[in-house]
Amino acid sequence: MNIPLLDLKRQYYGIQKEIMESVREVFESQSFILGKRGQDLEKKVADCCEVPWALGVASGTDALLISLRALGVGPGDAVLTTPFTFFATAGAIHNLGAIPIFLDIDPLTFNLCPERITEFLEGRSLAPGHAGQPASLLKSGRVRALLPVHLYGQMAAMGEILQIGERYGLKVLEDAAQSIGSSQTGGVGLLQSRPAGSLGDAGAISFFPSKNLGGAGDGGMIVTRREDLAESVRMLRVHGSRVKYIHDQVGWNSRLDEIQAAVLLVKLSHLPRWNQARRDNAALYLRLLEEWDLTEYCRPPAVASGNYHIYNQFVVRVRRRDELRQFLSDHGVGSDIYYPIPLHLQKCFSHLGYAAGDCPVSEEASREVLALPVFPELTPEEIRTVVGWIREFYQGQSG
Repeated sequence: MNIPLLDLKRQYYGIQKEIMESVREVFESQSFILGKRGQDLEKKVADCCEVPWALGVASGTDALLISLRALGVGPGDAVLTTPFTFFATAGAIHNLGAIPIFLDIDPLTFNLCPERITEFLEGRSLAPGHAGQPASLLKSGRVRALLPVHLYGQMAAMGEILQIGERYGLKVLEDAAQSIGSSQTGGVGLLQSRPAGSLGDAGAISFFPSKNLGGAGDGGMIVTRREDLAESVRMLRVHGSRVKYIHDQVGWNSRLDEIQAAVLLVKLSHLPRWNQARRDNAALYLRLLEEWDLTEYCRPPAVASGNYHIYNQFVVRVRRRDELRQFLSDHGVGSDIYYPIPLHLQKCFSHLGYAAGDCPVSEEASREVLALPVFPELTPEEIRTVVGWIREFYQGQSG
């Protein structure tokens, strides 16, 4: 049995007629940029995220980049973030001329740890390679923002992070690339359930094809409760222009096209069902790992109380990770590593002066994590097959 990590064809075949009809309407209209479908999608995503404004951009990376710029982040500023995430999170900071400061993750959830943020801002720890004490950085205004990532589809500890941001006058941008449809309640200061992207100053969403809500190419969206921020984003995504051929700033060409919007409008109506299917698949994995006495070898990150996890990835910490991955591949099971090298140890950030051991929890996770198939169309039989091969691998190793 061949079980891929992700099979988008299964999803497509189930909605093929809807997709093709929606795309056909775009071609018949010959309206491809900033048209009605894009506006409809923005309204529906805003409703999904429970915010007044959502603005389509060309990619999830651009959603981060433009949001940071709209929040006033620029050359020489510092943004505190996690090293255990996809590269775009830190790349967007760098490409604005700002400095990513990497702080370690929570060992249970793998999300940015609020305690590490507080330690840094209180001067009880200093990120290597960054000149000056945290107090002087704050006084000079160079530390401008917090950028938590809702990793794998689970929200970071936003109640605590928002309180830190308010205490130190820092903007908060949620990297919600992997988490549209997730929510959180019961955390510090969070009495009601709130969707990903709705809590900070802005949220950045990705529509990359592998996401729970994926397009037929690149695409992204910025969601926000702030009208001033929405107006800034609206200008920055069209070369810094509010009125045609008149440019207040130098922005970007970053617009979600109508074909992507047409595809995403169809898929958005199915998203709650798909997210629940992922949750059901994750629950079956967890039950089988427990029943088959594999939790000693295979441990998923914890789901924080009050979090509605939508499992963009189902990730486990495993012993002998690379050997297990090869064994699964030999038996037709797809898997991947999210992420093999933490960002503070990437070659392109070597000038920041980080070294092995500076973010030990992230480094340990990078050696142990393995993502298993969890896409909505995955069958219970396939999940049992995956866990069966995992059991055979560890039984063989112990033998």
